[in-house]
Amino acid sequence: MATPRFYPHVHYWDADAGIRWLTDVLGCTLGQDHRNEGGCVVHAELSLRGATIMVSSAGIGREPFRSLEPGGRLFYCALDEVDELYEQVRAAGADVPIEITDTSYGSRDFTVRDPEGNLWAFGTYGP
Repeated sequence: MATPRFYPHVHYWDADAGIRWLTDVLGCTLGQDHRNEGGCVVHAELSLRGATIMVSSAGIGREPFRSLEPGGRLFYCALDEVDELYEQVRAAGADVPIEITDTSYGSRDFTVRDPEGNLWAFGTYGP
C-alpha cells in the first residue's frame, strides 16, 4: 500500500439509528456488522460511493476508543456528484445547516448534521 488511507470511525450512542441515517440519508450500504452479546455494534462498515465509514456503539470496545464521546465531529468528503447527493439529502428531510453553495476557493459544497450532532460536509474541493 503506497498511499496511506484514512477511514472515519464514528461512535454513536444509538449506533442502529446512526447506521439507518447513513443508509437512508446519505445512501450508504451496510457491509460488515459485528455485534457483542448485548447487541451493541462493535464494528460496522458502510460504503459511500466507494469510500468506507466505520461505525460502533459508544462506550464499548477497548480503551482509549471506549472513552470517546459521540457527536460533535466534522467529516469532509470530496466528490463530483455533490448536487445529486444534496438533492438526495434534502429529499430525506435531513438537517442541512449549510445549504449548497459555490465557495470563493472553487468548491461547490453543503453540510448536513446527523442525529447525534456530527457534521458531514460534502464538496467538490479536493485538497
